Amino acid sequence: MSSVLYDAQGPRAKRRNILYTVVFVLAAAAVVWWVYDGLAEKHQLDWVKWKPFFAGTQAWETYIWPGFQNTIKAAFYALLIALPLGALFGIGRLSDHRWVRVPGGVIVEFFRAIPVLLLMIIANAMYSEYTDLEPDTRLLYAVVTGLVLYNASVLAEIVRAGILTLPRGQTDAAKAIGMRKGQTMVFVLLPQAVTAMLPAIVSQLVVIVKDTALGGAVLSYPELLASVRPMSANYGANTIACFTIVAVVYLALNFALTSFASWLERWLRRGKKSTGAVVGTGPGGELETVGAPSLNMDDGTAA
Repeated sequence: MSSVLYDAQGPRAKRRNILYTVVFVLAAAAVVWWVYDGLAEKHQLDWVKWKPFFAGTQAWETYIWPGFQNTIKAAFYALLIALPLGALFGIGRLSDHRWVRVPGGVIVEFFRAIPVLLLMIIANAMYSEYTDLEPDTRLLYAVVTGLVLYNASVLAEIVRAGILTLPRGQTDAAKAIGMRKGQTMVFVLLPQAVTAMLPAIVSQLVVIVKDTALGGAVLSYPELLASVRPMSANYGANTIACFTIVAVVYLALNFALTSFASWLERWLRRGKKSTGAVVGTGPGGELETVGAPSLNMDDGTAA
C-alpha cells in the first residue's frame, strides 16, 4: 500500500530489507558473544564477583545506598535552586527593558559556555579559600554551585523558548482585558508554557543527576559513581560488576523520573481539556480567576 510519505516496497526491496535485518542481528549477536567471551576469559562473570550484590545487603548498605543518597541530595538542591533562577533569567531575557534583558543574556550565555566541571572546580577552590566549611559540606556546596550555575542558564533558555512558542494572540487577549505585563506572564503565559517545557525540564533534571558524577570523579564527592572504587577494592577487584550495578541504579532512577514526567504531562493535558478558567474582574475591580464549566462529553451538557 502506498503512502504520501513513501511508496510501497517491491519484492526486491523486501528481500533486501530482510537481508539487512539478518546481517544486523548476526553482527549484534557476534558483538555480544565477543563481549561475553572476553569477560568470561577474564573471570569477570564468576559468581564470587557478583555475590556481594545478590547474596547480602552489606554492599548496598555500606556503599551504594550512601552514594545514592548523596547523588539525590546534590541533584535535589541543584534543581531546587536552578529551576526558579532559570525561570527568572528566562523571563528577564524577554523583558522590554534593555537594562534587564542585556545583563540577563550576558549571564546566561557566560555560564552556559563554561563546562560544568570547571564551575565545580572553581567553586570548590573559592569555598576552600574564603570559607571555613567542613570538607564534606564544602564538596557538596561546590557540586551544587557548579550544577546550579550551568543548569540555570540552560533552563533559562528552555523557559524563554517555551514562552516564545505560545501564539501572539494569548498576549494580545490579555492586554485587551486590561492585564498588566506581569499578570500576563504569571496568569496566562507561564501556565500554558509549563506543559510545553516539561519534557525539556525533565531531560535537564536527568542531566543534573548524571552530572553529579563529575563531582565524584574530580572532587571526590561521595556520590553514587564514586562508591565504585572503595567497593571494588573491598570485594576483590570486581570493577565490572560494580560499574554494572551502579549503571542499573542510574537507569532505574532516570527511568522513574522520565515516567513520572510523562504521567504529569498527560495529567496536565487532560486537565486543560476537561476544565477551563476565565479571568474577570471582581467587585473591587481587581482581576480574579473564575472557573469555567466543564462539558459532559456524553450528552454535551455543562457539568
